[in-house]
Amino acid sequence: MNKMMTLVFVIGFTLTALAQQERTITGIVSDDMGPVADISVKVIGTNKGTVTDFDGNYSIKAKTGDVLKFTHISYITTTKKVTKNSIINVTVGTSGNALEEVIVTAYGRKRSSRIRSHSTRQINRKNKYNTSITNTLQGKIAGIQVTSNSESTGNSSKIILRGTTSITQNNVPLYVIDGKPSNSSTLSSLNPKHIKNINVLKGANGAALYGSQGANGVIVITTKQGVYKILNKNESKKLYIIDDKEMSFKDFNKIAPNKIKSIQTLKNKSLIKLYGQKAKHGIVSITTFKTDEMQNESYQEIDENQFKHVYFAPLSTFSIDVDKASYSNVRRMINNGQAIYPDAVKVEEMINYFDYQYKQPNGEHPFSIQTEVANSPYNKDAKIVKIGLQGKKIANENIPASNLVFLIDVSGSMSASNKLPLLKSAFKILVKQLRNKDKVAIVVYAGAAGVVLNATSGDDKNKILNALNKLKSGGSTAGGQGIELAYKIAKENFIKNGNNRIILATDGDFNVGASSNKSMEDLIVEKRKTGIFLTVLGFGMSNYKDSKLEILADKGNGNHAYIDTMQEAKRILGTEFGGTLYTIAKDVKIQVEFNPNKVQAYRLIGYENRLLANKDFKDDTIDAGELGSNHTVTALYEIIPTGVESKYLKNISDLKYTKVNATNFNDELLTVKFRYKKPTENKSNEIIHVVNNTNETFQNASNDFKFATSVAMFGMKLRKSKFTKSVNYKDIITIANKSKGKDTHAYRAEFIRLVETVASVQ
Repeated sequence: MNKMMTLVFVIGFTLTALAQQERTITGIVSDDMGPVADISVKVIGTNKGTVTDFDGNYSIKAKTGDVLKFTHISYITTTKKVTKNSIINVTVGTSGNALEEVIVTAYGRKRSSRIRSHSTRQINRKNKYNTSITNTLQGKIAGIQVTSNSESTGNSSKIILRGTTSITQNNVPLYVIDGKPSNSSTLSSLNPKHIKNINVLKGANGAALYGSQGANGVIVITTKQGVYKILNKNESKKLYIIDDKEMSFKDFNKIAPNKIKSIQTLKNKSLIKLYGQKAKHGIVSITTFKTDEMQNESYQEIDENQFKHVYFAPLSTFSIDVDKASYSNVRRMINNGQAIYPDAVKVEEMINYFDYQYKQPNGEHPFSIQTEVANSPYNKDAKIVKIGLQGKKIANENIPASNLVFLIDVSGSMSASNKLPLLKSAFKILVKQLRNKDKVAIVVYAGAAGVVLNATSGDDKNKILNALNKLKSGGSTAGGQGIELAYKIAKENFIKNGNNRIILATDGDFNVGASSNKSMEDLIVEKRKTGIFLTVLGFGMSNYKDSKLEILADKGNGNHAYIDTMQEAKRILGTEFGGTLYTIAKDVKIQVEFNPNKVQAYRLIGYENRLLANKDFKDDTIDAGELGSNHTVTALYEIIPTGVESKYLKNISDLKYTKVNATNFNDELLTVKFRYKKPTENKSNEIIHVVNNTNETFQNASNDFKFATSVAMFGMKLRKSKFTKSVNYKDIITIANKSKGKDTHAYRAEFIRLVETVASVQ
């Protein structure tokens, strides 16, 4: 009996010991679109913690009975109890806070429940014992690690935000001081009393706002007077080398922030030997964007729409545009401190980047129509007319079987971290949403084109992902050859009444074979007759060929997006999967007829590259834009009412023979006609919508109306339009702030930050 009790005691003791023994717990944290990076994982009641990597993976030591807590500002906090299993996968739900609340004011008077703020006075007191500003952040913000740097670049401390990404392969954050890219050495040299605040953006949120350079987090410093005017005395004593030329501190201050590509502060003995005693206080090396480098990106020239007299031109005709590439591309330029090319700013694509609260269609047509009229906030003599389309939302499971061909540029120009590596991660988001009835083939091109994956069922995701993972860059760019092969493969696997589409991912820098814009247009116009649609995804910078990619998408019955971050990839290939890949209406055209009794002149805002001749409206052979599942399209007209004097209009002579009699339509402002074809048909359907005249004030207009107008104002301002000369960025920010509305994904909040960034350096 005693032996039995002893045995039971031993077994119980052993089981208890095993339960208390720590082991490695691993898993993947995902949301409804795939893996999520930068999720904090902590063992409750201990100081053990980690964060998920770029692919959502985590690893942490814990024992049975412990509780793991998964937190992130953009997601609902989730807990999981550790059982005997060593793999714990977690799905988190979005909290709705998204980007807007991840900014932490580290130096300020505001306090947060998540982080203790530190005033300038506190920092000064702290610096009596610690002269490095960066060191005062240690322990004050979760996830920040400050290490001493005794290397040759100087003795400044280095800040690391916990968590690395597979794009950049490091975890050093981007520094932005008063809008200028900088480094930790410059931060350390600042006098703390001159700092207004420091904002810390961690993980994916930094990348969302500052592009791939911010993938490891961003330290955003704002000073009271402008950083380069208030640096300590030693800063002005440093040797400044700008583009390999020695310059003074004063010359350095004259450089426009958006002209600066990089700043590096150096100090070591070898440099003193090279430059003499003038380098004893250190060297600041600045690289600016070169003219030829900036001109290596190509954009189609835009001639801004002007006001047209209704008597001379009563009709306005254009093709819809659901492309959003311009907005994310301009965002990349702003976040990188780069000069913004005026022709890169397509106002309609910036407006259409955002979702609007339009009603779903409930009739026979695949889209609904919404219009609104109100006074213009920037031109007292004008009104704004908004025309909105809302595409019918098709559930992903109801989309017909898809025959997809990934056409991927693997040439040498795609080697940068924000090109092929980002591209591969982006396509993984799409692959994980494929269904058993879908199939995917992969075609690549560099010096030549080839098939790296034959048509494979969406059920075999590992095979597709393995093919993507093996892709490497190198060689020239035979884009035309790649397109030919992709259409051949798509045709061989064509699904009747299915969703047949090529997804081209490239920077557009074709240089072998068919490569000119005209030759690419001729090629695509011929290929679209096959019934195969084309989606074009642009990546990268410096040699990005927007003009070529826009032509490919427009002429290939498709859409064009620019992917600057994983967040944008998640939106285009995840959240908007259906709209990106499935067309519900093609060749959608809009024609507006203005009532001359009410409208003296009009101007279409944007859509310069989408204008059509009036006779093209009823010509079913003329190509126009495509509308995807749940896509919205918004167009704004600026109109000058009849009888109103405007500086933008010149007097015209009365017409002798042409008399206008519209007395029967006194309440009508304009009539909008829409024509579209169903995806598999070649005959158009027509819808007519009448807009009555109203005297609505801008203040009483809907949030969607006001926000779309603020985006248009920003776009015109970036293009240096004569129509927004009197507008300042503060006006735009005020309107956008008051019309954010629900803003579930914080895209509108991000827009406001972009405007604030541009305003800060003007």
